[in-house]
Amino acid sequence: MTLKKSKTNTTEIDANSALDTARPVKIKPKDKPHYVNNAQFSQAVVDYCTTVKEAKESGNGQPIIPDYIATCFLKICEGLSHKANFVRYTYREEMVMDAVENCLKAIQNYNIEAATRTGKPNAFAYFTQISWFAFLRRIEKEKKQQDIKMKYMEQSGIENFLDQELGDAQSRQVAAAFVDQLRFRIDEIKDKDKEWKEIVKKERKRRTVKVDSDLGDFIEN
Repeated sequence: MTLKKSKTNTTEIDANSALDTARPVKIKPKDKPHYVNNAQFSQAVVDYCTTVKEAKESGNGQPIIPDYIATCFLKICEGLSHKANFVRYTYREEMVMDAVENCLKAIQNYNIEAATRTGKPNAFAYFTQISWFAFLRRIEKEKKQQDIKMKYMEQSGIENFLDQELGDAQSRQVAAAFVDQLRFRIDEIKDKDKEWKEIVKKERKRRTVKVDSDLGDFIEN
């Protein structure tokens, strides 16, 4: 009896170990590849803006943005692009580059005296908002280009893009089915584009540019 009980306990221990191994390990925010420490980043932005202000008052040239701030911009944009809202876009890299460029330009407008809930500067939230709207602009731009291509194909006649010298009746039937499917996809994309435009309008009204927001997954105060 003692041996059987020992075997049972061993089996239970092995099963529990397997379950522990199968459970996904939750990654802490600071261990994520795109993590940015909000306190350090905000202080670096404040220091840079102060240096820029002093340079303008003394008539000197504009200081170069430090590598640390530029790296944080890239991390913020990359992290935001991996959100469910944006990760599936094929032009995600273009979205990131647009957002980084916008952040580099917008740093001149950062208000170091802006009030926040904590009383401390929150540069992370400010540049996340800028990146968000940069993403929306890129998506709208790509949607317009896609619409132009679809309209050209529709007005030119989709059949003209296929090989007219098809060998047998079966090949022509397959081609005709493809044309019908493509036309259906064009109409479907048009409907989705209309829905997307409405979403963008509502999102722009909802997401006003604020200097403080709840972004705990990315930041550490």
